Amino acid sequence: MISKKNKEKQVEKKNDYRISFFKPTTALSRTNRNLVVLLVIIWAVAIFGFQILLRVMQKPVPESSLKTFEKVWKNVELGMATQEEKVDFANSVLSVLGKSVLISDPGNRTVLINAVSSTVYDLIPEEGKEIFRKEIADFEKKKENIRSLQDNEYLQAKANIIDRIAPLLNLKPYSLKAKLLPLVISAAEMEVFQPENKEKLPNIMKLYLIHNRSVLTDTNFLGFPFHYFYTAIFLLVMFVALCWIYCFLIDRVHTKLGTNEKS
Repeated sequence: MISKKNKEKQVEKKNDYRISFFKPTTALSRTNRNLVVLLVIIWAVAIFGFQILLRVMQKPVPESSLKTFEKVWKNVELGMATQEEKVDFANSVLSVLGKSVLISDPGNRTVLINAVSSTVYDLIPEEGKEIFRKEIADFEKKKENIRSLQDNEYLQAKANIIDRIAPLLNLKPYSLKAKLLPLVISAAEMEVFQPENKEKLPNIMKLYLIHNRSVLTDTNFLGFPFHYFYTAIFLLVMFVALCWIYCFLIDRVHTKLGTNEKS
C-alpha cells in the first residue's frame, strides 16, 4: 500500500512537468506569472488610465464659428436677419460643410445645404435670382455628367459661380470656403429654408463645432498635441521598455534559482 508521503511525492513529481500560467507549481513559474501580471497591469494603467484622465479633464469648447452662429441664429430663424447677419450665418454653416469627411449622415448634410443655399439665394439681388438659380441647376447637371474633374466647361462654370458668390460672403475667390460653394449650393434647396430643417440645424451645428478639450489635448510636445504623442509614441516606447524589463528580470530570476541553460 502506498503511503501518504509517497503519494505527495508522486504528485509533486508529476507537477514538475505540468505547465500552468494560472496555477504555477514551481518557484520559477510563480515568479514568471507574477512578473507578467505586474507588467500587464502597468501597461493597462498606462492605456486606460490616460483615457480616463482625458475624460475627467475634458471640457466642451465651441469653435468660433458656433459662437458666430448662435449670435445671429435667432434673427435668421425669425426671418429678421440683416445682410451682414446672413453673411455671418452662411459662413458659419459653410465651416461645418467643410468638414465633409465627418458628416456621415446624409440627413444632416441636406439640412446644412438647405441652410446655405436659401441664405445665399436671399443675398442675390432680386433681378438676378432666376439667372442664378438656372446657373446652379446647369452646373449640377455638368457635375453629374462629367468624366473628369479637369473638364474645361465644368471648371469654367465652377469658377463663374465662385466669382459671383464669394464677394457676397466676403470671401476671397481662392479661399477654401469659396471653392466649396459650388459643391454645396443646390438649386432645389434655394427658395425656402424648410421649417423642419430650422429645427434640426442648431443641434447639427453643436455636434460638429463643439469639441472636448483639455490641457492634455491643447499642449504641444515635440511637435505633436500631447495626447497624440502619448498614444502614438510614448505607449509604443513603453511597451518595448516593458519587454526589455521582463527579459532583464527573468534572466536574474534564472540566475538566482540556478536554472540558466549551460552552453
